[in-house]
Amino acid sequence: MAHNDADLTTRPSVSVHAPGTTSAGVMESTAPVMQLRDVSVYYGSYEAVRGTSMPIQQNQVTAMIGPSGCGKSTVLRALNRMNDPIPGARVSGEVLYHGQDLYAKDVDPIQVRRRIGMVFQKPNPFPKSIFDNVAYGLRINGIKGRLDDHVEEALTQAALWDEVKDKLRKSALALSGGQQQRLCIARTIAVKPEVILMDEPCSALDPIATAKIEDLMFELTNDYTIVIVTHNMQQAARVSHYTAFFTAEVDEKQVRHGRLVEFSQTGKLFTNPADKRTEDYITGRFG
Repeated sequence: MAHNDADLTTRPSVSVHAPGTTSAGVMESTAPVMQLRDVSVYYGSYEAVRGTSMPIQQNQVTAMIGPSGCGKSTVLRALNRMNDPIPGARVSGEVLYHGQDLYAKDVDPIQVRRRIGMVFQKPNPFPKSIFDNVAYGLRINGIKGRLDDHVEEALTQAALWDEVKDKLRKSALALSGGQQQRLCIARTIAVKPEVILMDEPCSALDPIATAKIEDLMFELTNDYTIVIVTHNMQQAARVSHYTAFFTAEVDEKQVRHGRLVEFSQTGKLFTNPADKRTEDYITGRFG
């Protein structure tokens, strides 16, 4: 049987390729799990994000920062085709996952979202029991075996098991906000994605719950690759290995477009940025 390059039901093997250069001028040293090549995102005729190229390195946290309206959440959603349902939305360029273009016409977006899961800004547990929230994805993906074991494993990985093991049949809506967000992370990782996208996952949480989520990110990088959008630069500095700084540019027609300014290892970007716009943003001189 011929090999189907668009089959995302199993993790593709990583093929080693020659190092490339991102649009922000950073050399790649290893084959990334994902790569954006000249990616632009349109809503109808409006180009919301323009010409983004950057790697997503395996088992690392990559943060996207920048002022409101700079396109960072739009780029995040493009990584697992979450923009697809928006009328008029389209992507040009390539979003590669282990070398596969996720926007190729024979790629199933459902399989994309299984391999590349997402945690949203506001915790969104289903109005079901804690157990059924975690088991939901397992059931719809036809995952066999003991659901109890899979649910316990996911809740343990999400650092929530000890807090909920005696109330698995209780409503998830009774949990605190921080617990609900960790439950949503457990629901995401239960189906064993490789990449987890997080869109400002702590913005609705208090400092204690935020610290738990940040600690959890470090643990999860043992098994997962994480991409996080955050408006909190201190959080990006604490949790990420790489940081992408986006800004909004105004073109000759006075139309705003999101644009990647700089991508680098987090320590370098925050202490020795290559672009003055990055320096101005992180020192509070604009944005």
